[in-house]
Amino acid sequence: MSDNNDRYVIGVDFGTLSGRAVVVRVSDGAELGSAVHEYTHGVIEDRLPGTAIRLGPDWALQSPEDWRDVLRVAVPKALAVAGVPASDVIGIGTDFTACTMLPTTADGVPLSELHPDRPHAWPKLWKHHAAQPQADRINAVAAERGETWLPRYGGKISSEWEFAKALQVLEEDPETYRAAARWIEAADWIVWQLTGVESRNVCTAGYKGIHQDGRYPDDDFLSALNPGFAGFPATLGQDLAPLGGLAGRLSVEAARWTKLPEGIAVSVGNVDAHVTAAAADAVRPGQMVAIMGTSTCHIMPSDELAEVPGMCGVVRDGIVPGLWGYEAGQSAVGDIFAWFVETSVPGSYAERAAEAGLTVHEYLTSLAERQAVGAHGLVALDWQGGNRSVLVDHNLSGVIVGQTLATRPEDVYRALIEATAFGARVIVETFEAAGVPVGEFVVAGGLLKNAFLMQVYSDVLRRPLSAIGSDQGPALGSAIHAAVAAGAYADITEAAAAMGKRTQNAYVPDSTRADAYDRLYAEYRRLHDHFADGGLLHRLRAIRNEATA
Repeated sequence: MSDNNDRYVIGVDFGTLSGRAVVVRVSDGAELGSAVHEYTHGVIEDRLPGTAIRLGPDWALQSPEDWRDVLRVAVPKALAVAGVPASDVIGIGTDFTACTMLPTTADGVPLSELHPDRPHAWPKLWKHHAAQPQADRINAVAAERGETWLPRYGGKISSEWEFAKALQVLEEDPETYRAAARWIEAADWIVWQLTGVESRNVCTAGYKGIHQDGRYPDDDFLSALNPGFAGFPATLGQDLAPLGGLAGRLSVEAARWTKLPEGIAVSVGNVDAHVTAAAADAVRPGQMVAIMGTSTCHIMPSDELAEVPGMCGVVRDGIVPGLWGYEAGQSAVGDIFAWFVETSVPGSYAERAAEAGLTVHEYLTSLAERQAVGAHGLVALDWQGGNRSVLVDHNLSGVIVGQTLATRPEDVYRALIEATAFGARVIVETFEAAGVPVGEFVVAGGLLKNAFLMQVYSDVLRRPLSAIGSDQGPALGSAIHAAVAAGAYADITEAAAAMGKRTQNAYVPDSTRADAYDRLYAEYRRLHDHFADGGLLHRLRAIRNEATA
């Protein structure tokens, strides 16, 4: 569209450890400048900032001030790098990790800023898994009562989601729970900060807030969980805004933070994974996008409604308006590789990596890729962060089988990479068995940079992989949504076709390796099914929690 040649939008991606802003040209999606701001507090896992107050196992919090700083620092810097006049920017869009939620006052002030000494007043990051007992009870009661929404989430809701996290606060800190006039996803809170107007998006409400067929779970169900939980949906907001919609206009204060013109369009909030589909121009039925980073989220539009066991949810209009949007995921992927490198690799490997001018990850990859499939004699379960799909149990833990005194770090590293690929294959096979075909598998995210890992996935999945054409998928996707909100395109599909990027068949499977991986995958499935009930792994976690209490 020629009239968009001199117009620009900003996409801001709020990740787990940092926030990134990208300046994008509306006409063709060209990314002209970007900047990153690392969160000062990062992930708050051990103790509350500035205090000696310790957090329990499986806690993960964040600071709202870190998020505001992204607007103050990264957005102006990206604009300066791009060399684009602020007056030519017509909109800004944002995305967030999810479920990352916080309790606030009626006017949006985070309770953590009023009560910094109360752990439950702080925003709970997506990987806060300490609400597993509450999630277990929600699932048991919902199954017993035959709640019609439960199959829309594959039969289980997650400890990561809104209702489990809020119920944990009610039961462990009722004073903080009563003080919360609003419970809000960070995806919507940051839009509130930009516009001064509260809004709620259909994506997080559907996938993380159990909002189906126009309503939340009713008070009768919530009272069965805890009498004090009735009325919780009133704090979530009832009017949901469509994706790509206009949430409001940039406020005076936010314009001062971002150095952008007051009054430009601010698009409706969204989730980092879901918005990436637009960046990859993968918004048509059957295009599954795997956003691979610290964790992996699998997103796919479809014109079919089905009940897929262990999926994270299916939501009407949840990715693009007019289609059903499916979500599945793996709780830890890059986090597993990082854990192994940080805890289990001898110093001699780091020295050799440095001598070769490589990171430890790159060095281990270079050793692992020389091996024939199965040569390490190992098979692993990718559950170090629990299992999101298809078992939906964050109290599961990792397993590695086959180690001997001859096992080397590169053997385990490769086995862990393969385990995550096997986990992805379980998800794809589960969707297809439920009657939801996966026509194209598109990869995005930071792990796309590892060509060996991508080839392993192609071989394990026995299918070609398409690759997003941007290093900043979520931020580009948010920018695309901003262009729609600003009126530059009629809808997300049209904008994605013009601004999104992907390379088809970027990786193709090798039949010999794929055959060998079929044998290993069969062993993975046996191990997966053996430990799926969680018996042993749950008992070990309970012993750990008791010992560290």
